[in-house]
Amino acid sequence: MCKDCGYQSSLRAGTIFEGSHKPLGLWFRAMWYLTGAKNGASAVTIQRVLGLGSYQTAWTWLHKLRRAMVTPGRERLRGDVEVDETFLGAPEEGRHGRRMLRKTMVVVAAERKAKGIGRIRMRRVPDGKAKSLHPFVVDVIEPGSVLHTDDWQGYAGLETRGYRRQAANIARSGKTASEVLPGVHRVVSLLKRWLMGTHQGAVRHEYLDYYLDEFTFRFNRRTSRSRGKLFYRLMQNAVRVPPMPYQNLIRPAHGSAAPRDHNI
Repeated sequence: MCKDCGYQSSLRAGTIFEGSHKPLGLWFRAMWYLTGAKNGASAVTIQRVLGLGSYQTAWTWLHKLRRAMVTPGRERLRGDVEVDETFLGAPEEGRHGRRMLRKTMVVVAAERKAKGIGRIRMRRVPDGKAKSLHPFVVDVIEPGSVLHTDDWQGYAGLETRGYRRQAANIARSGKTASEVLPGVHRVVSLLKRWLMGTHQGAVRHEYLDYYLDEFTFRFNRRTSRSRGKLFYRLMQNAVRVPPMPYQNLIRPAHGSAAPRDHNI
């Protein structure tokens, strides 16, 4: 309560916990389990572990927590950074490369380090055109960095935005794409394994960005020796990101009443 005007407000107001009728202790248990499990948890698992009454509640909690896995104002990647795209979804007969129709395109950036891969960023994009790829690069990579890409024209022109681009013609190099851009291909392989393992591939395209956020959160902290630090970071972000009511969570699904995800 404000001592001057008498206005009363809940401690949960302005956080992801706003509007929840469950005790905070139960939320903290969910956060501890989610950050403590090496590969995360599905909504079915959270429902069972916490004894929640409905799948919808577990699904909603997880999506709220995923929004708290993106630190507001986080630093951009820098140095040598690989950038490439991948597709998620079922195989499409007779189509290959960037000509898929029903799959979802995801662009991935990964820092190159002497001992492997540094930090990563991911985003779902509508296509591989410059108008989709350039904003991603500008948002997540510091100008002055060296971009390692293939010779796809969607990356052309990034030099004018302050980046140094090293484009490799994979067909002429005599190497595979995974040899030319090993970092992003390793990340994509781990991402697909995680989606199929932890979530059984049951992820709707509309919600994919938030699963990418969770994977990024985990990957960038994979060397941490203390699970408690992940919990602490998630707790910090949980009170910094704005509230996300259930109706806003399902809005990407065009008003679908059932939150249960379908196979990607």
